Amino acid sequence: MAGKIKKLIDSLIEQRSQGNASIATTTRTKLLLKGIDVKKYTEQSDDDPAVINTIIQVANEMGLNLKV
Repeated sequence: MAGKIKKLIDSLIEQRSQGNASIATTTRTKLLLKGIDVKKYTEQSDDDPAVINTIIQVANEMGLNLKV
């Protein structure tokens, strides 16, 4: 299923920022520091299990629960 990474990233940013642009930016930066460039992923991107696990790990560190 292509696009799962994009959906997880969008969900993480939405849950974390709750509409606050500053928090959305810092969340994107946190993902970039973990090796995930959010601009690289689209709905057509192949799903990489390692990237999905990293996104879930970041969400857990932030106290968020993402649906896989």
